[in-house]
Amino acid sequence: ENKLDLLLDLNLSVSVELGRTTMMIKDILELGRGSIIEFDKLVSEAVDIHVNGRKIAEGEVVVVDKHFGIRITSLVDPAERIKGLRK
Repeated sequence: ENKLDLLLDLNLSVSVELGRTTMMIKDILELGRGSIIEFDKLVSEAVDIHVNGRKIAEGEVVVVDKHFGIRITSLVDPAERIKGLRK
């Protein structure tokens, strides 16, 4: 049996980072329904895709049957992805 098969059923956390910002605590406490937080990325810029906290790809936001999705546009070099697993 292939040892790699043991890993194929593992669940991993996947997240997409739209952008980043810094806010003061007083501003965060004032957030409410309808508040807008402005990020450092433009609408047309690629979003970062992370698996277990490590960036593995970039992509663009798409709509699929009324749901948001991400189309992968570039992958981090495989050697860099493997190096990230060792940390």
